[in-house]
Amino acid sequence: MTPTELMNPPSPPARQTPPAEHTLRKAGVLIIVIVLVLVVAGAVTIAGKFGEKKALAAETEKLAVPAVTVIHPSAERSNEELMLPANVQAYKESPIFARTNGYLLHWYKDIGSHVNKGELLAEIDTPEVDQELMQARAAEQQAQAQLQLAKSSAQRWQNLRKSDSVSQQEVDQEVSGYAQAQANVAAAQANVRRLQQMESFKRVYAPFSGVITKRLIDVGALINAGNGGSNRELFDIAQIDPLRVYVYVPQTYSPLIHPGMDALLDQREYSGHEFKGKVVRTSDSIDPTTRTLLTEVDVPNPKGQVLPGSYAQIHFAAHIEAPRLTVPVNTLLFRAEGPRAAVVGDDNKVHLHAITIGRDYGSAVEVLDGLQANDEIVVNPADSLEDGQQVNVNRGKPGEKAGQKQGD
Repeated sequence: MTPTELMNPPSPPARQTPPAEHTLRKAGVLIIVIVLVLVVAGAVTIAGKFGEKKALAAETEKLAVPAVTVIHPSAERSNEELMLPANVQAYKESPIFARTNGYLLHWYKDIGSHVNKGELLAEIDTPEVDQELMQARAAEQQAQAQLQLAKSSAQRWQNLRKSDSVSQQEVDQEVSGYAQAQANVAAAQANVRRLQQMESFKRVYAPFSGVITKRLIDVGALINAGNGGSNRELFDIAQIDPLRVYVYVPQTYSPLIHPGMDALLDQREYSGHEFKGKVVRTSDSIDPTTRTLLTEVDVPNPKGQVLPGSYAQIHFAAHIEAPRLTVPVNTLLFRAEGPRAAVVGDDNKVHLHAITIGRDYGSAVEVLDGLQANDEIVVNPADSLEDGQQVNVNRGKPGEKAGQKQGD
């Protein structure tokens, strides 16, 4: 061998792979590839299902938040006359009770009867009082007789004392007896006057001019003195000219009301006819519960056309120029604690505002307190809506009025 051959010996001949081993290797690679493909496909399927589940959960959570439509209250300038509901009451009204015991002998006035002050209404039979009066007069006569005897005895003993026929002690006793007899007479006379007064109550008179509105007794009924026991009240009498009309003026309009201003009473029963009156007084304070000013209007009623207890409206001679807020009736929630409006805040959460309702316009109502013109209120709120609940807001069309319904 040459030196070159010694330095670079020839490579050994390549090992020949048997055909069967080569086939097994190819099959193993193919199985690995198939497994990898199945693993990847399974991973992709699981990831897809997880994504769908997550999307479904998100969609369900989104649908769980109620969608609401909101509008703004309508702020309008009002140039109309101030008109408010009123309670009509009699100027004077009093129940009439008996001041003595007995049985009703006769009544002279029935319901609807117009009576004058001092007119006889009924008579009561009082046999017990009559007998007591007779006994008291007899006791007065006895006291008068004893007084005469005590007087003569005192004078006689005083004369005997001048001749020292009796002691001073005996004289003092007779004089004291005379004083006691005088006191007995005074007491007997007072008792007679008391029973005479009680007997005078057997006749019931009208305390003032008016009309009988109730008669609660009949002939033969047992009458008890005072306002206790059965058959307590005999009559009700009311003075209906003039009438007291009470109006609750909302705080917003209270600066317009003052004593002396003109007012008109209007009743549907007398369409086209208005009864003139005047504001005579106010309570000079706002009721913290209703935020209203109690106002009294006196209305002359010479013909008795307006009846006490009837419903009426009062028109005040004052024009309203202040803005007012109105909302549709389908935006209100009526809860046990009072009317509420569901207002949506910037955080898309519902806040239930307590509101004070003024006049009713049919499809809309006036809101006196509790809302601002820029508030977003929910239309057709669900009864289950709670304060602080998250909602999806669907805002109404621009320029939509508060009294306008959706879809109109």
